[in-house]
Amino acid sequence: MNSKILEIAFSQYGITEIKGSEHNPEVLKYFQDIGHEWVKDDETAWCSAFANWVAMKAGCERSKKLNARSWLDVGENIYHPMLGDIVVLWRDDITSWKGHVAFYINYIKDEKYIYLLGGNQGNKVCIQAYPIGRVISYKRLAPIR
Repeated sequence: MNSKILEIAFSQYGITEIKGSEHNPEVLKYFQDIGHEWVKDDETAWCSAFANWVAMKAGCERSKKLNARSWLDVGENIYHPMLGDIVVLWRDDITSWKGHVAFYINYIKDEKYIYLLGGNQGNKVCIQAYPIGRVISYKRLAPIR
């Protein structure tokens, strides 16, 4: 299942927000396809929209919500992530409602950072490193039957 998740996520690599009053229709597609068609701009935080879109296309369970921490209620809790597993991070403060969600790629050799493939990372779909101390949870998604 994770290979399908990665194939779909990587197919979107490089999709970027458009600065100014224009909005990238590819980013808006993530919102529309998952049932949040009320979102009309690419400035709305879209990491969870991207993760939901990828999971939907891969036929996996998903949060169906736009907040990153909604992924804490989806999937199986795991301790050793594999390629394509969900990673939920805290943002601003560990007790905040804010977060980030993306797909696991790898650790940096010293395991102080984790590489994630996700949307809205620097306003685009890309791989980015995050401090390992920001990880709240690793999740493995199951296929929808």
